[in-house]
Amino acid sequence: MNLQDYYWYFTKAIPLSICDEIVKTGESFSKEKGLTGGNLRKDNPPSEEELESIEKKRKSDVVWLSGYWLYRELQPFIQLANERANWNFQWDWTESCQYTEYKEGQFYDWHCDSNPTPYDKPDDPNTNGKIRKLSLILSLSEPEEYEGGDVEFGFHDNDGNKQPSICEEVRPRGSLIIFPSFVWHRVKPVTRGIRHSLVCWSLGQPYV
Repeated sequence: MNLQDYYWYFTKAIPLSICDEIVKTGESFSKEKGLTGGNLRKDNPPSEEELESIEKKRKSDVVWLSGYWLYRELQPFIQLANERANWNFQWDWTESCQYTEYKEGQFYDWHCDSNPTPYDKPDDPNTNGKIRKLSLILSLSEPEEYEGGDVEFGFHDNDGNKQPSICEEVRPRGSLIIFPSFVWHRVKPVTRGIRHSLVCWSLGQPYV
């Protein structure tokens, strides 16, 4: 799919008081290892072999958060980016948010957030048959609190060669970036300090 804009950002858009509340809430729960794959959750824990493979691609600690107050803050920006970037994707549900902590040496290598197939959850009408359409990353740490940990997109030139592009716009605390969930991206290793962020995905019917 060819797009004019592959991401849309809002600098310092979320009030610091809300950032503080998200961090406070996230830190009030016990963290679990960040995993990969839509089915790797607490109700389907990975094997030791799977964990070893995952840690080659991703090292981070996460907490799952949800609540009207979170969606009230984030969803207007998702819709605004969807309109301003002229994606105009149909979406109607946002999954639980992932509060993520990257300590020194932690990272998330190249990946995309989109599902390989629609969710198969007959008991959950909010997600069943849908795919991830739009991803959001909210920065919760001040830039001087850490080094490394850059959000980087993997664009390709006309010859198919990957041309990584660091998204500096999302680094200030309270800034957020929205992008189609099929866009490849990574979080580079943190080399000093701790980086906190919030990630969420909005779902819709498969593309036709």
